[in-house]
Amino acid sequence: MARVLLKNVVKRFQDNEVLKKINLEIKDQEFMVLVGPSGCGKTTTLRIVAGLEESTAGEVFIGNEEVTNILPKDRDIAMVFQSYALYPHLNVFDNMAFGLKLRKVHKKEIEERVIWASEILNIKELLKRKPRQLSGGQRQRVALGRAIVRKPAVFLMDEPLSNLDAKLRVQMRGELKKLHSTLKTTVIYVTHDQVEAMTLGTRVVVMNQGHIQQIESPIEVYDNPANMFVAGFIGSPAMNFFAGAVEFTKEKKYIFQTNGFELYLPENLYDEFAKIKNSECILGIRPEDVLDKKSAEFLNKNFNLHKATVDFSEVLGAENYLHMKLGENNFVAKVDPHINPLPGEYIEVAFDLRKMHLFDKTTKNLIV
Repeated sequence: MARVLLKNVVKRFQDNEVLKKINLEIKDQEFMVLVGPSGCGKTTTLRIVAGLEESTAGEVFIGNEEVTNILPKDRDIAMVFQSYALYPHLNVFDNMAFGLKLRKVHKKEIEERVIWASEILNIKELLKRKPRQLSGGQRQRVALGRAIVRKPAVFLMDEPLSNLDAKLRVQMRGELKKLHSTLKTTVIYVTHDQVEAMTLGTRVVVMNQGHIQQIESPIEVYDNPANMFVAGFIGSPAMNFFAGAVEFTKEKKYIFQTNGFELYLPENLYDEFAKIKNSECILGIRPEDVLDKKSAEFLNKNFNLHKATVDFSEVLGAENYLHMKLGENNFVAKVDPHINPLPGEYIEVAFDLRKMHLFDKTTKNLIV
C-alpha cells in the first residue's frame, strides 16, 4: 500500500507562507503530476513528502503510517532530482548500488537488483563506465536506476527531464510512462512543463501561489478548467480570453458583447446564460476552436465569422498558429498550415463556441 496523503499542510519561510493548507491524496500506483509556475509551491510540497523540508503545520502519511516527523531514510521513498547527482569517481554499477550498500544489503542481492534495473532502463552495457563517459540521457537513466534498485513504495521526481534537450525529453517521457507501467509504483512528479503534465500524469495537480487550483485527469483539466489560471496555464498556445458581457438581443438571442465585435452564443446553453444576463464576464476559447473560414465550411458549421488583422504567424509544419487582432482584442487561431497571410493582412476566422468557457470577472472562477 503506497497511498500518500497530505492533510492541511502549511509551510512558512519566516513571514512568507508558500503552502496554504494543502490537502492532497495520491492513490496507490498513481502517477501524480504537480504542475505550476515557478514559486507556486510544488517543489516544497514534494520535499515535505520526502522529509527534506519540515512542514509548519499539517500531517503527511505514506501508506497507513504518519511520517510527518520521520527521517527521510525511514520513509521508504526514492527521489530523482533535476541534477543527476552521480558520483564522478564511481562507475555506473557502483552509483546505482551506493544506496543499497549503505543499507547493508547482501552483495548478491545488490548485484541482482542493479542488473534488473539496468535491463529495464537499457543501460546494462554501461555499468562499467564513469559518468563523464555518458550522455545526458544516459546519466538520467542511471539516476533513475539508482532510485529503482531501492524498490521504494513511492518515487519522488523533481523536474528530472529539465536538463535534457527537446528531442531527448520526448523520448524520456515515453520511457518514464513505460517504466511506471512496468513497476506499478506510486509516483509524484514535479514539473513546470504542462506538456509533461498532460502526457505523464494519471491525474494532475495544478498549483499557484501555494494553493491547489484543480486536481483532475489531464483531459478533464484541459476541457473543464476550474478557473482562468488553470485555463491559461494548461494548453499551448494558451487559451484566448475576451472581456465583455452576456446580453439578450431583440431577436431573442444571447450574445457575448466585447470591445469591437460580438459573438452569438450556443443555444443549448441558453438556460445558463439567462442566469448571468447583462453580467460582465470573460469568455475563454482555445486556439484550436478558432478556425479559418475554409476549415469551418469544411466542417459544415455556421460559426461566428469575423474579419481579423494578422500580426504574425507561427508555422509548425502540420500546424499554423496565427496571432491576430479583432477590435481591441489579441488572440491566436489554429488554421490550415497552407494559409500563411502576411502581417497586416485580413483573414476571416470562425469562432466555434461549443467548447467555450465563461469566467466570473471578479473571482476568475468558471461559471459556464
